Amino acid sequence: MTTPAFPRLAVIAAGSMGAAVASRLTKAGCTVYTNLDGRSEATRRRAKQAGMIDIPLADIPLKAQWILSILPPRDAESFAQKIRDAAVARSEFVGNEPRVFADCNAVNPETVKRIAGLFTGTGIKFIDAGIIGSPPADGYDPTIYASAAAEDGHILDEFGALSKYGLKVSLLKGEGVGVGDASALKLSIAAIDKATIGLYTIVVLAAHASSPATAEALMKELSMTQPGVLGEMVKQIPKMLPKAYRWAGEMDGIGDFVGGKEGDVYRGLARVFERVEKSLDGDQADVEVLKQFVRDAEIMKKK
Repeated sequence: MTTPAFPRLAVIAAGSMGAAVASRLTKAGCTVYTNLDGRSEATRRRAKQAGMIDIPLADIPLKAQWILSILPPRDAESFAQKIRDAAVARSEFVGNEPRVFADCNAVNPETVKRIAGLFTGTGIKFIDAGIIGSPPADGYDPTIYASAAAEDGHILDEFGALSKYGLKVSLLKGEGVGVGDASALKLSIAAIDKATIGLYTIVVLAAHASSPATAEALMKELSMTQPGVLGEMVKQIPKMLPKAYRWAGEMDGIGDFVGGKEGDVYRGLARVFERVEKSLDGDQADVEVLKQFVRDAEIMKKK
Protein backbone atom coordinates (compact mmCIF):
# COMPACT_ATOMS: atom_id res chain seq x y z
CA MET A 1 0.00 0.00 0.00
CA THR A 2 1.45 3.33 -1.04
CA THR A 3 0.21 6.34 0.86
CA PRO A 4 -0.51 9.22 -1.58
CA ALA A 5 0.47 12.82 -0.99
CA PHE A 6 -2.79 13.48 0.83
CA PRO A 7 -4.31 10.35 2.33
CA ARG A 8 -8.03 9.72 2.62
CA LEU A 9 -9.00 8.72 6.12
CA ALA A 10 -12.10 8.02 8.16
CA VAL A 11 -12.24 8.90 11.84
CA ILE A 12 -15.08 7.38 13.82
CA ALA A 13 -16.38 9.00 15.91
CA ALA A 14 -16.36 12.78 16.09
CA GLY A 15 -16.00 12.94 19.86
CA SER A 16 -13.54 15.30 21.52
CA MET A 17 -10.54 13.09 20.67
CA GLY A 18 -11.72 11.97 17.23
CA ALA A 19 -12.61 15.47 16.07
CA ALA A 20 -9.33 16.90 17.35
CA VAL A 21 -7.35 14.19 15.53
CA ALA A 22 -9.39 14.82 12.38
CA SER A 23 -8.75 18.55 12.63
CA ARG A 24 -5.00 17.93 12.65
CA LEU A 25 -5.33 15.81 9.50
CA THR A 26 -7.62 18.15 7.55
CA LYS A 27 -5.42 21.14 8.33
CA ALA A 28 -2.53 19.18 6.80
CA GLY A 29 -4.53 18.68 3.60
CA CYS A 30 -6.02 15.22 4.20
CA THR A 31 -9.60 14.24 3.43
CA VAL A 32 -11.32 12.91 6.55
CA TYR A 33 -14.66 11.10 6.41
CA THR A 34 -16.91 10.19 9.31
CA ASN A 35 -20.42 8.89 9.91
CA LEU A 36 -22.84 10.97 11.95
CA ASP A 37 -25.88 8.68 11.99
CA GLY A 38 -27.72 9.18 15.26
CA ARG A 39 -25.23 11.73 16.57
CA SER A 40 -26.15 14.88 18.47
CA GLU A 41 -26.13 18.42 17.11
CA ALA A 42 -23.08 19.16 19.26
CA THR A 43 -21.21 16.27 17.60
CA ARG A 44 -22.28 17.45 14.16
CA ARG A 45 -20.97 20.94 14.88
CA ARG A 46 -17.70 19.49 16.15
CA ALA A 47 -17.32 17.40 13.00
CA LYS A 48 -18.01 20.39 10.76
CA GLN A 49 -15.47 22.53 12.60
CA ALA A 50 -12.89 19.77 12.15
CA GLY A 51 -13.54 19.62 8.40
CA MET A 52 -14.94 16.08 8.51
CA ILE A 53 -17.20 14.82 5.69
CA ASP A 54 -20.29 12.85 6.69
CA ILE A 55 -20.92 9.76 4.53
CA PRO A 56 -22.92 6.53 4.97
CA LEU A 57 -21.17 3.92 7.09
CA ALA A 58 -21.32 1.43 4.21
CA ASP A 59 -19.17 3.76 2.08
CA ILE A 60 -16.37 4.10 4.63
CA PRO A 61 -14.37 1.04 3.42
CA LEU A 62 -14.72 2.24 -0.18
CA LYS A 63 -13.61 5.82 0.26
CA ALA A 64 -11.12 5.75 3.16
CA GLN A 65 -7.69 4.17 2.92
CA TRP A 66 -7.19 4.44 6.67
CA ILE A 67 -10.04 3.88 9.14
CA LEU A 68 -9.30 5.17 12.64
CA SER A 69 -11.67 3.83 15.29
CA ILE A 70 -11.72 6.26 18.23
CA LEU A 71 -14.67 5.25 20.38
CA PRO A 72 -15.74 4.41 23.93
CA PRO A 73 -14.21 0.95 24.62
CA ARG A 74 -17.62 -0.71 24.84
CA ASP A 75 -18.34 0.20 21.19
CA ALA A 76 -14.99 -0.83 19.68
CA GLU A 77 -15.80 -4.42 18.71
CA SER A 78 -19.30 -3.80 17.38
CA PHE A 79 -18.04 -0.94 15.19
CA ALA A 80 -15.25 -3.10 13.77
CA GLN A 81 -17.85 -5.76 12.93
CA LYS A 82 -19.93 -3.15 11.06
CA ILE A 83 -16.92 -2.11 8.98
CA ARG A 84 -16.07 -5.73 8.28
CA ASP A 85 -19.64 -6.46 7.18
CA ALA A 86 -19.76 -3.33 5.01
CA ALA A 87 -16.54 -4.30 3.25
CA VAL A 88 -17.67 -7.87 2.61
CA ALA A 89 -21.07 -6.75 1.32
CA ARG A 90 -19.69 -4.34 -1.29
CA SER A 91 -18.45 -6.08 -4.43
CA GLU A 92 -16.73 -2.83 -5.47
CA PHE A 93 -14.37 -3.31 -2.57
CA VAL A 94 -12.85 -6.46 -4.03
CA GLY A 95 -9.65 -5.70 -5.93
CA ASN A 96 -9.36 -2.13 -4.68
CA GLU A 97 -6.17 -0.95 -3.01
CA PRO A 98 -5.77 -2.34 0.51
CA ARG A 99 -7.51 -0.57 3.36
CA VAL A 100 -6.24 -0.39 6.91
CA PHE A 101 -8.33 -0.43 10.07
CA ALA A 102 -6.61 1.09 13.11
CA ASP A 103 -8.24 0.34 16.42
CA CYS A 104 -7.26 3.31 18.61
CA ASN A 105 -9.42 2.39 21.59
CA ALA A 106 -8.61 1.58 25.21
CA VAL A 107 -9.42 -2.12 24.99
CA ASN A 108 -7.48 -5.01 26.47
CA PRO A 109 -5.03 -6.97 24.30
CA GLU A 110 -7.28 -10.02 23.99
CA THR A 111 -10.13 -7.86 22.72
CA VAL A 112 -7.96 -6.11 20.15
CA LYS A 113 -6.69 -9.48 18.90
CA ARG A 114 -10.28 -10.59 18.48
CA ILE A 115 -11.06 -7.39 16.58
CA ALA A 116 -8.04 -7.97 14.33
CA GLY A 117 -9.36 -11.44 13.57
CA LEU A 118 -12.57 -9.98 12.17
CA PHE A 119 -10.66 -8.64 9.17
CA THR A 120 -8.93 -11.88 8.19
CA GLY A 121 -9.62 -12.54 4.51
CA THR A 122 -11.34 -9.20 3.90
CA GLY A 123 -8.46 -7.33 2.29
CA ILE A 124 -8.40 -4.93 5.23
CA LYS A 125 -5.13 -4.79 7.14
CA PHE A 126 -5.03 -4.10 10.86
CA ILE A 127 -3.13 -1.74 13.15
CA ASP A 128 -3.30 -1.89 16.93
CA ALA A 129 -3.03 1.70 18.18
CA GLY A 130 -3.23 3.39 21.55
CA ILE A 131 -3.60 7.16 22.03
CA ILE A 132 -1.84 8.32 25.19
CA GLY A 133 -2.69 11.83 26.27
CA SER A 134 -5.45 14.41 25.86
CA PRO A 135 -6.95 15.52 22.54
CA PRO A 136 -4.59 17.53 20.29
CA ALA A 137 -4.55 21.23 21.05
CA ASP A 138 -2.43 24.26 20.24
CA GLY A 139 1.14 23.37 21.14
CA TYR A 140 0.26 19.84 22.25
CA ASP A 141 -0.10 16.43 20.63
CA PRO A 142 -0.84 13.08 22.25
CA THR A 143 1.28 10.14 21.16
CA ILE A 144 -0.33 7.43 19.06
CA TYR A 145 1.58 4.22 19.73
CA ALA A 146 1.09 1.52 17.11
CA SER A 147 1.94 -2.13 16.60
CA ALA A 148 1.04 -4.75 13.99
CA ALA A 149 1.50 -8.38 13.07
CA ALA A 150 5.05 -9.20 11.98
CA GLU A 151 3.99 -9.77 8.38
CA ASP A 152 2.45 -6.30 8.25
CA GLY A 153 5.60 -4.37 9.11
CA HIS A 154 5.36 -2.34 5.89
CA ILE A 155 1.80 -1.32 6.78
CA LEU A 156 3.01 -0.25 10.22
CA ASP A 157 5.71 1.89 8.61
CA GLU A 158 3.12 3.58 6.40
CA PHE A 159 0.94 4.25 9.42
CA GLY A 160 3.98 5.91 10.98
CA ALA A 161 4.22 8.12 7.89
CA LEU A 162 0.96 9.78 8.95
CA SER A 163 3.22 11.82 11.23
CA LYS A 164 3.70 14.01 8.15
CA TYR A 165 0.07 15.08 8.45
CA GLY A 166 -0.12 16.45 11.96
CA LEU A 167 -0.17 13.29 14.08
CA LYS A 168 2.48 12.18 16.55
CA VAL A 169 2.98 8.47 15.86
CA SER A 170 5.41 6.16 17.64
CA LEU A 171 5.87 2.63 16.29
CA LEU A 172 6.41 -0.33 18.60
CA LYS A 173 8.91 -2.73 17.08
CA GLY A 174 11.18 -5.43 18.39
CA GLU A 175 11.25 -9.07 19.38
CA GLY A 176 7.80 -10.45 20.10
CA VAL A 177 5.92 -7.24 19.31
CA GLY A 178 2.59 -7.67 17.53
CA VAL A 179 -1.11 -6.94 17.73
CA GLY A 180 -2.02 -6.30 21.35
CA ASP A 181 1.15 -4.55 22.42
CA ALA A 182 0.08 -0.98 21.69
CA SER A 183 -3.13 -1.66 23.61
CA ALA A 184 -1.15 -3.17 26.48
CA LEU A 185 0.95 0.00 26.68
CA LYS A 186 -2.15 2.21 26.59
CA LEU A 187 -3.77 0.26 29.42
CA SER A 188 -0.56 0.23 31.46
CA ILE A 189 -0.49 4.03 31.43
CA ALA A 190 -4.21 4.30 32.19
CA ALA A 191 -3.75 1.81 35.04
CA ILE A 192 -1.57 4.44 36.68
CA ASP A 193 -2.99 7.86 35.84
CA LYS A 194 -6.74 7.27 35.42
CA ALA A 195 -6.82 4.76 38.26
CA THR A 196 -5.21 7.37 40.51
CA ILE A 197 -8.00 9.80 39.66
CA GLY A 198 -10.49 7.06 40.48
CA LEU A 199 -8.86 6.71 43.91
CA TYR A 200 -9.12 10.46 44.47
CA THR A 201 -12.80 10.27 43.54
CA ILE A 202 -13.85 7.41 45.79
CA VAL A 203 -11.88 8.73 48.77
CA VAL A 204 -13.67 12.09 48.58
CA LEU A 205 -17.06 10.39 48.27
CA ALA A 206 -16.33 7.96 51.11
CA ALA A 207 -15.06 10.69 53.44
CA HIS A 208 -18.12 12.83 52.73
CA ALA A 209 -20.42 9.83 53.29
CA SER A 210 -18.93 9.54 56.77
CA SER A 211 -19.65 13.23 57.33
CA PRO A 212 -19.03 16.54 55.54
CA ALA A 213 -16.69 17.41 58.43
CA THR A 214 -14.59 14.35 57.61
CA ALA A 215 -14.21 15.47 54.00
CA GLU A 216 -13.20 18.93 55.20
CA ALA A 217 -10.64 17.45 57.58
CA LEU A 218 -9.26 15.30 54.74
CA MET A 219 -8.80 18.42 52.65
CA LYS A 220 -7.02 20.28 55.44
CA GLU A 221 -4.71 17.37 56.19
CA LEU A 222 -3.77 16.99 52.53
CA SER A 223 -3.09 20.73 52.25
CA MET A 224 -0.59 20.47 55.10
CA THR A 225 1.08 17.13 54.41
CA GLN A 226 0.48 16.35 50.70
CA PRO A 227 -0.27 19.62 48.92
CA GLY A 228 0.81 18.15 45.60
CA VAL A 229 -1.81 15.41 45.88
CA LEU A 230 -4.51 17.94 46.76
CA GLY A 231 -3.44 20.06 43.79
CA GLU A 232 -3.83 17.07 41.46
CA MET A 233 -7.28 16.34 42.90
CA VAL A 234 -8.36 19.91 42.20
CA LYS A 235 -6.97 19.70 38.67
CA GLN A 236 -8.05 16.20 37.66
CA ILE A 237 -11.45 15.55 39.24
CA PRO A 238 -13.32 18.19 37.18
CA LYS A 239 -11.71 16.90 33.97
CA MET A 240 -12.79 13.36 34.81
CA LEU A 241 -16.51 14.09 35.20
CA PRO A 242 -17.52 14.23 31.51
CA LYS A 243 -15.27 11.25 30.72
CA ALA A 244 -16.49 8.90 33.45
CA TYR A 245 -18.62 6.87 31.03
CA ARG A 246 -15.55 6.10 28.93
CA TRP A 247 -13.25 5.43 31.83
CA ALA A 248 -15.56 2.81 33.32
CA GLY A 249 -15.02 0.65 30.26
CA GLU A 250 -11.28 1.28 30.35
CA MET A 251 -11.03 0.13 33.96
CA ASP A 252 -12.93 -3.08 33.17
CA GLY A 253 -10.51 -3.66 30.29
CA ILE A 254 -7.55 -3.08 32.57
CA GLY A 255 -9.03 -5.54 35.04
CA ASP A 256 -9.07 -8.19 32.32
CA PHE A 257 -5.56 -7.17 31.23
CA VAL A 258 -4.14 -7.50 34.75
CA GLY A 259 -6.14 -10.66 35.36
CA GLY A 260 -6.93 -12.70 38.46
CA LYS A 261 -8.01 -11.21 41.75
CA GLU A 262 -5.51 -8.40 41.22
CA GLY A 263 -7.68 -7.24 38.33
CA ASP A 264 -10.56 -6.75 40.76
CA VAL A 265 -8.84 -3.55 41.90
CA TYR A 266 -9.57 -2.03 38.51
CA ARG A 267 -13.03 -3.53 38.20
CA GLY A 268 -13.83 -1.77 41.47
CA LEU A 269 -12.62 1.51 39.99
CA ALA A 270 -14.84 0.88 36.97
CA ARG A 271 -17.79 0.86 39.36
CA VAL A 272 -16.58 4.21 40.78
CA PHE A 273 -16.69 5.80 37.33
CA GLU A 274 -20.07 4.20 36.64
CA ARG A 275 -21.32 5.76 39.88
CA VAL A 276 -20.17 9.17 38.68
CA GLU A 277 -21.81 8.61 35.29
CA LYS A 278 -25.10 7.68 36.95
CA SER A 279 -24.89 10.75 39.17
CA LEU A 280 -24.37 12.97 36.14
CA ASP A 281 -27.45 11.48 34.51
CA GLY A 282 -29.46 11.43 37.74
CA ASP A 283 -29.68 13.47 40.93
CA GLN A 284 -26.15 14.94 40.63
CA ALA A 285 -25.59 14.33 44.36
CA ASP A 286 -22.18 12.63 44.08
CA VAL A 287 -21.10 15.07 41.37
CA GLU A 288 -21.96 18.03 43.60
CA VAL A 289 -19.94 16.51 46.46
CA LEU A 290 -16.92 16.28 44.17
CA LYS A 291 -17.39 19.78 42.77
CA GLN A 292 -17.81 21.26 46.25
CA PHE A 293 -14.64 19.54 47.46
CA VAL A 294 -12.75 21.09 44.55
CA ARG A 295 -14.25 24.54 45.17
CA ASP A 296 -13.41 24.43 48.88
CA ALA A 297 -9.86 23.23 48.14
CA GLU A 298 -9.34 26.10 45.71
CA ILE A 299 -10.51 28.59 48.35
CA MET A 300 -8.19 27.03 50.92
CA LYS A 301 -5.21 27.38 48.56
CA LYS A 302 -5.85 31.12 48.29
CA LYS A 303 -5.84 31.71 52.05
